Amino acid sequence: MNFFAQIGRVVLALCEEVGRLALFSRSAVFSGLLPPVYLRQIVDQLIRIGYNSLPVVGLTAFFTGGVLALQIYIGGSRFNAESLVSSIVALGITRELGPVLAGLMVAGRVSAAIAAELGTMRVTEQIDALTTLSTNPFKYLVGPRLIAAVIAMPLLVAIADTIGIMGGYIVGTRSLGFNSGAYITNTVEFLELGDITSGLIKSAVFGFIIALMGCYHGFNSRGGAQGVGRATTNAVVSSSILILAANYAMTSLIFSE
Repeated sequence: MNFFAQIGRVVLALCEEVGRLALFSRSAVFSGLLPPVYLRQIVDQLIRIGYNSLPVVGLTAFFTGGVLALQIYIGGSRFNAESLVSSIVALGITRELGPVLAGLMVAGRVSAAIAAELGTMRVTEQIDALTTLSTNPFKYLVGPRLIAAVIAMPLLVAIADTIGIMGGYIVGTRSLGFNSGAYITNTVEFLELGDITSGLIKSAVFGFIIALMGCYHGFNSRGGAQGVGRATTNAVVSSSILILAANYAMTSLIFSE
């Protein structure tokens, strides 16, 4: 009986956490995203989330494109299908690897930073001070981060797609002996607008998840410095898992025949 009681406690705790997250999401959307908005805060978060994440996202995309080209060439050579390298690299980067890897990298960098910042504000009672001053914490703290993340992530993914395809192009033409003009022609002819837009749609959802989980865990952190540490870890883990789950769900929905 103790075994079943333990399972029941886990299930109830999970349901409680899901309900708490749902209520927080509702407050974040309806209180944080509706006007009036704090434009200066949004611009500041755009710089922190978008511009400051460019180096890590760009490097990740470049090496991913290069490695993808190498692996596809090695695998394709077994079936005399080396000519498909450029097409598959472009498809893989724009549909899946660009949005997902950019989302995971930004989650590790931004979600942790948001959770640490808001968690510190919570344990030092700065959020309570905002409420005392008749300032809605969701509108001042959560809303700008959600808006900035939803705007910045598609821009980051668009840049990551370009850099990733360029990485595959450099490896293909410099190391694998592909003709430069033919590589570019095959990429342009094979790639469709839907492949690009699907990745951008995914990235906007990933941006919302990253900011939401960072704000949620930071907002609800307790217990001083240890609580802030737990909130930071939980924000990164939960946002990464939700990104992978959302990617599967949206891929099934967008590309279902």
